[in-house]
Amino acid sequence: MGHEGGSAPTETILVWDLGTRLFHWGLAAAVSVAALTGFVLGRPTLAWHLWAGIVVIAAVVWRLVWGGLGPTYARFSSFAYPPASVRSHLRDVLAGRRVRHLGHNPLGALMVFALIGMLAALVLTGTATLGGLLKQGPLRAFLTYATGRQWLGVHNALAILLLVMIGAHAAGVAFESWRGQENLLGAMLRGSKPVRPPAETAPSARGHPRAALAVTLGVLTAAAAAVASLAALPGWGVPPARLDAEFAEQCGSCHLAFPPSLAPAATWDRIMADPAHHFGTDMGLPAEMVAHIRAFLDANSAEHWDTLPAHLLRTPAADGSPRISDAPGWRRAHRRIPASVFAAKPIYRRSSCEACHADAATGRFAPQDIAIPKSSVP
Repeated sequence: MGHEGGSAPTETILVWDLGTRLFHWGLAAAVSVAALTGFVLGRPTLAWHLWAGIVVIAAVVWRLVWGGLGPTYARFSSFAYPPASVRSHLRDVLAGRRVRHLGHNPLGALMVFALIGMLAALVLTGTATLGGLLKQGPLRAFLTYATGRQWLGVHNALAILLLVMIGAHAAGVAFESWRGQENLLGAMLRGSKPVRPPAETAPSARGHPRAALAVTLGVLTAAAAAVASLAALPGWGVPPARLDAEFAEQCGSCHLAFPPSLAPAATWDRIMADPAHHFGTDMGLPAEMVAHIRAFLDANSAEHWDTLPAHLLRTPAADGSPRISDAPGWRRAHRRIPASVFAAKPIYRRSSCEACHADAATGRFAPQDIAIPKSSVP
């Protein structure tokens, strides 16, 4: 029994079970985090964005399973309306006729299916973006950087469309609550609705939560294993992690042995052209070693690889400067960081990539591995 608006007690019925409500509000939280990290906070919060995506796909899998094994109004069969019912409901709405539905009405049902499909598309396009652009995830071995950029555009467009759909969904809930004099938001919070006609009756069905949970965990476990296996494959156009031994020893003894994929061959040629005046110092290396290192750098320069840093940094500075930090791509990527940050400890200079990028030595420069030292932040 329940109370409605302080009036006499009204008989209620459980419409939205716990599994459906947890899906609804958990999904709302995950989508909110994904939108915030994707549109506002940007690449430094990529890890949170990815976790939000994982929660979304887990929730979608659960809902698909629960749509077949859940109780009456959780089952897709209770709101898989034929086109004629949708048209009839739309005519009722336009004519101002009230036809109450305990579960989803035909237009609301269409939105449910559309949102689930949109979320699945966002996960797929996000995975493709991750694989092509950042060489991460299960598609890293199959997609080029250019393909990843194309999928990023699709992913962003779908994300905007999703926000529009969510706005339409919220507006529809508010409109139906006003039109039917019924608090639909409250019903999704507490699960119950008043039992008062007119209302359709769906065929009664008993939920099977244990079976649904087992199927969901099984699907997610198999998917996680497949993702892990694919993610372990070598990324398309990713340089090998191991550097040439002589280059790593000689250059790494004075500073970070910058992976050659971080600059074009023209830049490396300028750096190695005058070893006696290497940024104000003498390398002190024999000619044959200089030639060996120069050949290694040229053979593995940015033009040969397909990573984001390689594409970002393959255009040299217009004034011919051999410094990687003078490349237009480097300046564009760091334009929002004040000069005082680079001058403060423990960074001290723009070439100290390892101070902020935990994976600088690999040449990956993953957004998840960026952390500006707190002591350098003004």
